[in-house]
Amino acid sequence: MIDDRIDPRTPVIIGVGQHLQRTDQGADPLEPLELMEIALRAAADDTGVSDVLGSTDVVAVVPVVSWGYRDPGRLIAERHGASSTTWYPSMGGNTPQMLVNRLAAAIAAGDADLGVVVGGEAYRTRIATKRAGGRPEWTVQPEDLRADWDEDGAFNFGHPAEFALGIAMPTQAYPLFETALWHASGRSLEEHLRSIGTMWSRFSEVAAANPNAWRREALSAEELTTPTAENRIVGFPYTKRMVANPDVDMAAGSIICSVERARSLGVPTDRWVFIHAGTDGVDRVMSERRDLVTSPAIGIAGSLALELAGTTAEEVDHIDLYSCFPSAVQLACRELGISTDRQLTVYGGLPFAGGPWNNPVSHALATMVDVLRADPGSTGLVTANGGNVDKHAFGVYSTEPPVDGFRYARPQDQIGAVPGRTVLDGHHGAATIEGWTVVHERDGSAQRAHAACITPDGQRVWAVSNDVDVMEVFETTDVGGQSVTVAGNELRLDD
Repeated sequence: MIDDRIDPRTPVIIGVGQHLQRTDQGADPLEPLELMEIALRAAADDTGVSDVLGSTDVVAVVPVVSWGYRDPGRLIAERHGASSTTWYPSMGGNTPQMLVNRLAAAIAAGDADLGVVVGGEAYRTRIATKRAGGRPEWTVQPEDLRADWDEDGAFNFGHPAEFALGIAMPTQAYPLFETALWHASGRSLEEHLRSIGTMWSRFSEVAAANPNAWRREALSAEELTTPTAENRIVGFPYTKRMVANPDVDMAAGSIICSVERARSLGVPTDRWVFIHAGTDGVDRVMSERRDLVTSPAIGIAGSLALELAGTTAEEVDHIDLYSCFPSAVQLACRELGISTDRQLTVYGGLPFAGGPWNNPVSHALATMVDVLRADPGSTGLVTANGGNVDKHAFGVYSTEPPVDGFRYARPQDQIGAVPGRTVLDGHHGAATIEGWTVVHERDGSAQRAHAACITPDGQRVWAVSNDVDVMEVFETTDVGGQSVTVAGNELRLDD
């Protein structure tokens, strides 16, 4: 029972919608704008009332990768005759939860009454069209058009030292965290693969039961971690089935408003899900981090979100941890004190339910809302991650209203106070390996080894090798802490 005395400015989610455009099963291709529109209409229907979208104050759109819109929120607002402020931030998988936090704060402050957070990708269609030698005939906006708000703070995807060696893609970076975590675990390679494979298998099981998942197939740990012709190694130790799948056409959105607006619209209270707390934070880029087995932003901002909501990780009933790669989930579990044996997703994970670039968390959040409605009084934690474990956002939700109202914080000063490392642009001499991987070609062949190394005086240096023997050692042996010689950026194993 929701008390009538609740603060009328309390933000509440009143509708969620998800849409899969199954172009892999013969559905007509649609542009991302159309997918977002379908998802928003589903969210509007989910509220149980009519004429919701026409009174939207804010249209916040998750940055789209598959098409270069300038201000997609403006297009959405115009379709519904709404005089909306538009938000369109810079790239990052953290953006869906970050936008929810920002919108909830605006509602709580009285700066908005109702807004939407929506995202959509038609990347499968975009790539198929490109391979056929064409270009989609999708909506084009003027180059000089900008959203009313289009920034969320300065952010660099990586460090020049990484880019100089071609270490830029997530499939090249997240395996470095994974091998560092493997070394820290003390497990054998077989034991570690079994551990992360079992964890990932549980994600696939959730996706198999999720009607809004792109891939609905439960896979065993062995099926996930064993390289085959259909499951090639991408970046050791990850196979294709272990990494995010962006080859999807899908969209999701949420409608958020004040309690006052929800009541005036007549939205039934059994549709309400309250946003208890939200936090955001940014880690140092990979090269400048203290180590590859911790995340100060997750530890500080994530823990603070739970604290502001008056709960703990152990007490939260439902969890969805951002799951682009196994290392991202393990880092979150380590920092928040969550067992990897626990069910860690309601959505099903990016490799299985779908990884539509910046927008997976929109789907995770929509799924969480449905889960909480089906379990009244329970609480849910949603985490979001952008870049190479760099940008983070957290939200705590429940069908019960927050005792102290919505609470938001961005503890960036505390996160930034955690010491990092200086980075060398080349090094001649001894070093020890911290994290390592071998990147593979699409045909499965080993392409190049690279490693994050620490010099005797504590600086980080990057090193690479095309030596077949080095790559073989890297894929069979725990070389964490092993002494090596770096000449410039070339790595040689010491005898």
